[in-house]
Amino acid sequence: MAEKKTSLEVIAPTVEEAVARGAAELGLPEDDLQVEVLDKGGKGFLGISARQARVRLTVAIPGDAPAAQEEAAAQDVPAVADDDPEAVQAAHDTVTELVQRLGLEAQVSAEWGHKDPKARIRPLLVDVHGDDLGILIGRRGEALTALQYITRLIVAKELERPVAVVIDIEGYRARREQQLTRLARKMAAQAADLDQTLELEPMPPNERRIIHVALRDNPAVTTESVGEGSSRKVTIIPKV
Repeated sequence: MAEKKTSLEVIAPTVEEAVARGAAELGLPEDDLQVEVLDKGGKGFLGISARQARVRLTVAIPGDAPAAQEEAAAQDVPAVADDDPEAVQAAHDTVTELVQRLGLEAQVSAEWGHKDPKARIRPLLVDVHGDDLGILIGRRGEALTALQYITRLIVAKELERPVAVVIDIEGYRARREQQLTRLARKMAAQAADLDQTLELEPMPPNERRIIHVALRDNPAVTTESVGEGSSRKVTIIPKV
């Protein structure tokens, strides 16, 4: 399984204090973080103009799931169900605090979604709305994936059990799902007409799943995921 990573840079008077601050912000023990010292800092001349220490703390994010598991993985969340209000509050408060720490203003709401019978889970949906939140989404949703992963870690630690938190920002997931569904149908028609296997661009697991689901009942084609790590992609194969 490949891994993606998300990082947080922290500045403080000493390296030790920077690491402690970053771990506190992420709500994770220091042992769970990879620490890269970018600048040890310095006292400056006669104690004047002291330079602060700067570190980068990295959290590994599980990247790909085996192709056989993609169909069953609902938004790549753990197969654990729950429906208590404590989890809703924990997810709401965690996302609110993380957004505020990034210096952004947003409205956060959380509620339990509908249970996915195929994945045997009930996702806890967190919606974030506000102005200029593109930084929380990132290129192809990479920042959103990182935010969701960190939120799951913090909530799971607080509640001492995993919770299937799924975060959306300004309806990004719904728009992206519609785009991918249209793309899947268009490429399936081309593959069938040309009688040729077509490859889509590399995608993260949750986006590949959207393609697989969109074409699951298509009588003309079948789909497979090929490749490794960040290069993993969906192929659309005409049925014989």
